[in-house]
Amino acid sequence: MEILDRYIDQLLEKSTPQAPIWNLEKIRAGKKPSWNYMDGCMIKAILELYHITKNEKYLEFADDFIDYFVKEDGSILSYDPKEHNLDNVNAGKTLFDLYALTGKEKYRKAIDTVYSQLKTQPRTSTGNFWHKEIYPNQIWLDGLYMAQPFYMQYEITYNDCKNCNDSLQQFANVYNLMRDTRNGLYYHAYDDSRQMFWCDKVTGLSANFWLRALGWYAMALIDTMEIMPESLAEGKEQLKKIYHELIDSMLPYQDEDTGMWYQVVNRGGIKPNYLETSGSAIFAYAIMKSVRLGFLDESYFQYGKKAFDGICRTYLSEENGELQLGGICLVAGLGNKEMREGTFDYYMREPVVKNEAKGVAPLILAYIEIMFHEGK
Repeated sequence: MEILDRYIDQLLEKSTPQAPIWNLEKIRAGKKPSWNYMDGCMIKAILELYHITKNEKYLEFADDFIDYFVKEDGSILSYDPKEHNLDNVNAGKTLFDLYALTGKEKYRKAIDTVYSQLKTQPRTSTGNFWHKEIYPNQIWLDGLYMAQPFYMQYEITYNDCKNCNDSLQQFANVYNLMRDTRNGLYYHAYDDSRQMFWCDKVTGLSANFWLRALGWYAMALIDTMEIMPESLAEGKEQLKKIYHELIDSMLPYQDEDTGMWYQVVNRGGIKPNYLETSGSAIFAYAIMKSVRLGFLDESYFQYGKKAFDGICRTYLSEENGELQLGGICLVAGLGNKEMREGTFDYYMREPVVKNEAKGVAPLILAYIEIMFHEGK
């Protein structure tokens, strides 16, 4: 896959912490660089590339990038834990790795800075973290990925696993609250208070099954299971069952020709629904990784590989000597002033872009899984 190596190099050459080329949200909004989950996704993928290739340029890039934000006292440029935004926890995962690789004490301090947010994060009546303080009483599938792998890793590494069961319970609650028992898919979000304009007043659930949210949730499960020790075997088995059911529920919706999935998963035949890159890449990665780690049997690998190949065939192209990855939904959420109401039409309205982190990072992670597989 020389083409992907070239694409990754192209992205890194054009990116600095002050202006990462993959962060289209910031570029479009004309905002300064900040500690955010999109960059966190990319740097995590770049660190994984370092681990498999042992190429120092990847470690150097990741270290320089995160070093820019982390101050000597462990505080983080532009990040306020008291904002209680789960998205901001995601980049914290890179700190564990970078601390182990570089020994920089400021990274260890910064891990505590990020953890301090979770200690005071408001919670729903079920005990789940609010997605953000500005979204009270709400659980979003995205938030499981943003916070739980970091939370579990901190507890295992630094807190004697005191709150590991809290993390497991949050997953269990999402399974019980947000899964549609008819098709096994999960709704994008849940409002514990039943107050938001986008939610069903009886169930508290949003209206649709958004691909990337389901992907974030799949990644949350696999990345959390990966770091759980043998002492948590029972909890890991529970997550494995939830994960297995999720993948089995997604496979009937996989597009036969491309192996990809649709932006609104269960409405593939309705225009203008489209095959979406980021969520498809996430599932490609999650499925192949879970085969490698033994959470799914070998027969599942083909589904992840098919999605990866389909994305490269459908959306990876060359224009004016530069590689482009298209078909990426820029952003989709619920609530707020923009009337993000969670209808089918809403998910169709959001911009589709190229070369954006939420598509690029999982494609790199899926590529790494193919490297692992070929290296067997």
